[in-house]
Amino acid sequence: MAQNSSEKPKAWMAWSSGKDSAWALHTARLAGEVEIIGLMTTVTTQYNRISMHGVRKALLMAQAEALGLPLYCVGIPTPCANQQYEASMRETLAVAASQGVTQIVFGDLFLQDLKEYREQNLATVGMQAYFPLWRRDTASLAQEMVQGGLQAHLTCIDPKKVPTDLAGHAFNQELLTKLPASVDPCGENGEFHSFVWDGPMFNQPIPLTQGETVERDGFIFTDFLPASAKAPMECLAP
Repeated sequence: MAQNSSEKPKAWMAWSSGKDSAWALHTARLAGEVEIIGLMTTVTTQYNRISMHGVRKALLMAQAEALGLPLYCVGIPTPCANQQYEASMRETLAVAASQGVTQIVFGDLFLQDLKEYREQNLATVGMQAYFPLWRRDTASLAQEMVQGGLQAHLTCIDPKKVPTDLAGHAFNQELLTKLPASVDPCGENGEFHSFVWDGPMFNQPIPLTQGETVERDGFIFTDFLPASAKAPMECLAP
């Protein structure tokens, strides 16, 4: 017998704005084992952008609106000591706990040390981690995303691993054929990060335009801007 949604464990999605977290959300919704009631994203306060991905907060807000979920921002400085990061995260997780959340959903694929780190940190606040995509073959998973209608662009690449002319490239079949064999098709080793603007997890696509590409701190970032003048929803903070 199918569970009533009120009987399922409540969860938040650890949302990066990229393809892996988007597909993990989609997969978790299809599996129906948890009820996802919110998003949680780490934002670098000095730049008002998503940490590592470099995506503007306005686009993050647009994603949350398209997903129909409230967004909780974990503000951190840069550089950020690990203790400071964990303190900010605990503060945000306390908000999740007050809503009855017992699980956090992640899009991690195969980095065992990162998985254990997440599990250990959540255990200290009485929560569990849920990994819908764990140990999936990344080549077939990348194909599944593309064929499943996910639309994304690369926002950050490591030029030591990925050709610089792929900065800003759409995450599509053409990209997958151009990636060097040494690069994981899902970028799980940090080769690239992405921003999703449409897919089966969204209620509507997010119009965007491509801005400039710059090199910063050894990485290449491609800026994307909202194409709509509509004011986005607000981020919720602890």
